[in-house]
Amino acid sequence: MNCRVVVEAAVPVFDVETPDEAIRIAISKTGEMLNPDLNYVEINMGERTSPSGEELPPAFIAADEALVALELEMTVFNVERDEHASRIARKEIGQRLENIPLEVLSIEEIEDEDEDDESDAETNADESNGDDDESTDRSASGDESTTSESDEEEEEILPEFEDLVE
Repeated sequence: MNCRVVVEAAVPVFDVETPDEAIRIAISKTGEMLNPDLNYVEINMGERTSPSGEELPPAFIAADEALVALELEMTVFNVERDEHASRIARKEIGQRLENIPLEVLSIEEIEDEDEDDESDAETNADESNGDDDESTDRSASGDESTTSESDEEEEEILPEFEDLVE
């Protein structure tokens, strides 16, 4: 199972005067901390609301210092359940963002591309009823390359999972 995990980060920024300036600096600062290791993490402005439901800017400024709410999105592959995806995302992002509090906002299960490819291959095979062996061969060879890519991903993820267990 693959999951899309959204984590909220509270990024402190110093010597700023406007919320827009604070947001730009926070995104830049976060990008520097995450790159090049986690260049696949998407950084977006967070959403804040007051207790009465009024929408607030993602940056809170006091005494030329700001606390900016950012949403960091990443896809976690080959997880057993949502909690597992959450732990991996918090660990990967948290290791690079030292002293920045993180909270998991949402976990969304995404469909595996491998399953889509297999169902497309089966549909093509059913429609052709064996008349077009060449297209079936191409579909099968595509599945093999996808399988070898997922095997490589599993090898990369397993050591991280072992670190979590320890």
